Amino acid sequence: MKFSKFSLFLLVGLLLTLLLGACSNGGDDASSDENKDTSNETEGSGDVEQQFNLAASDIIPTMDSSMATDLLAFQALSGTNEGLYRLGENAEIVDGIATDHEVSEDALTWTFTLREDAVWSNGAPVTAHDFVYAWQRALDPDTGSEYGPYMMGGVLKNATAVSSGDMEVDQLGVKADGDYKLVVTLEKPIPYFESLTTFGTYYPLNEKFVEEQGDKYATSSDTLLANGPFKLKDWQSTSDSWSLVKNEDYWDAETVSLEKLAYNVVKDPQVGVDLYEKGKLDRTSLVSELVDVHSADEDYEVSLGTGVYYLKMNQTTSDALANVNIRKAISGAFNKQALVDEILNDGSIVAKGFVPKNFVTMPESGEDFREVSGELSTFDAEAAKESWKKGLEELGKDTVEIEFLSSDSETSKEMGEFIANQLETNLEGLKVTLKQVPFEQRLALDDKMDYQLQFSSWFPDYLDPYTFLNLFITDGGNNMMGYSNPAYDKLLDKTANELALKPVERYEAFLEAEKILFEDAAIAPVYQSASALLVSPKMEGVVENKFGALYDYKWASVAK
Repeated sequence: MKFSKFSLFLLVGLLLTLLLGACSNGGDDASSDENKDTSNETEGSGDVEQQFNLAASDIIPTMDSSMATDLLAFQALSGTNEGLYRLGENAEIVDGIATDHEVSEDALTWTFTLREDAVWSNGAPVTAHDFVYAWQRALDPDTGSEYGPYMMGGVLKNATAVSSGDMEVDQLGVKADGDYKLVVTLEKPIPYFESLTTFGTYYPLNEKFVEEQGDKYATSSDTLLANGPFKLKDWQSTSDSWSLVKNEDYWDAETVSLEKLAYNVVKDPQVGVDLYEKGKLDRTSLVSELVDVHSADEDYEVSLGTGVYYLKMNQTTSDALANVNIRKAISGAFNKQALVDEILNDGSIVAKGFVPKNFVTMPESGEDFREVSGELSTFDAEAAKESWKKGLEELGKDTVEIEFLSSDSETSKEMGEFIANQLETNLEGLKVTLKQVPFEQRLALDDKMDYQLQFSSWFPDYLDPYTFLNLFITDGGNNMMGYSNPAYDKLLDKTANELALKPVERYEAFLEAEKILFEDAAIAPVYQSASALLVSPKMEGVVENKFGALYDYKWASVAK
């Protein structure tokens, strides 16, 4: 896919969180059972009620794991479903339906041993056949999945050919060896394949149930099955409130303490804070002005995410942006620290490269990749002016006009105006014209490469630097800005092929590739996203994920 749909909708979800607080389009009735204050002990009992009350940014668009493309869907799916493995604390991959696996010497064949005590919520066993059916369904052209071809193409053997209709689904590289062994054949060695198995697109599906439901499948709680820690209750495709309740049939139910996660859609940030202060929400996000009010609160927290926001510079639509010195000037001419401090004010940090901080570590030393790679892009007005002067001389111009494309949300508008002002102030002769459009229109313009300078972002799809750095391969589906460097392409190709089974050398190649990206000033990083939150001290054991669903509640509980 030209853009990771999940990453794009994750961006929407996070922007909604940033701009709208713990958002929703209703369901904020303080008198409803699902919003009741559960901070007190249950009457007549020494135990606290094991329930979290949470806000969602919008309705769940789908509960069909083959069709899910956005944060809201994957968040709900991660609670009610389980794949071969799960993500635990600190992105550790822990047992799910699989208890073990073996990998062939050439790393192409993975044989997973499945547990025999896992069942669906209708009592049917979870088997290897459920994985075969789900993965084939996600790639079947008749299904119309967007994320199936994106997440599985080039990974599972014949996945691309199956998704394009050139091969039958039974030619996909996944087979059941009896009920409890799953044999997966890869297109090539995939160093991050184990982490992919935790992702929602790779969840199993019970074929008999799905086919019996037909078009009604995954349109309501009654037309769904669960094999994970929780079951979805009181949900239809248009619901603005729903619950996840403990799944007593889950194979590891004794580990699950929470009895209920009650969700309501809440769109106004101040409403979210009001509900939180009344004990009717256990977590709410804060926009900039609310951070100023609540940053001294004991329950104020900042959660650093793994999304990176950056400026894309289209070298095909602007002679100026085709010049490396002009790009270097733009990259260094705006004050990123002022932007994160004054506009975002939510704990976001300046991005000094493209692979984010606290995402992956070096194979041998365990050092953070970002720390090892260093500061590849910084604000330096004087150096920017020198590069600008060289660029203008090379172009034979005294002035340059650039159109700057961004979304039209309030925060995006503020950031766009700030960056444009900084660029015009520090780069004499530059005129920046702002073009601020709805999010979907911006994506369409990007898809057609109909822009010059663009404010964009990327969120990871799996736990590996490749999910960021492969965006800029020549003519890649996500490049969309005309950038090309054969040396960069060669390094990325080596990480995906020749060095796939050599982690130390592979990460060294990633470091080298990222440096090339910034020597060319291909992009201008701006910031790494974070969320400012009010979090009730009653919430314990919530796992924050580095990709996929933001939170995992399997190990969470209400503090006693």
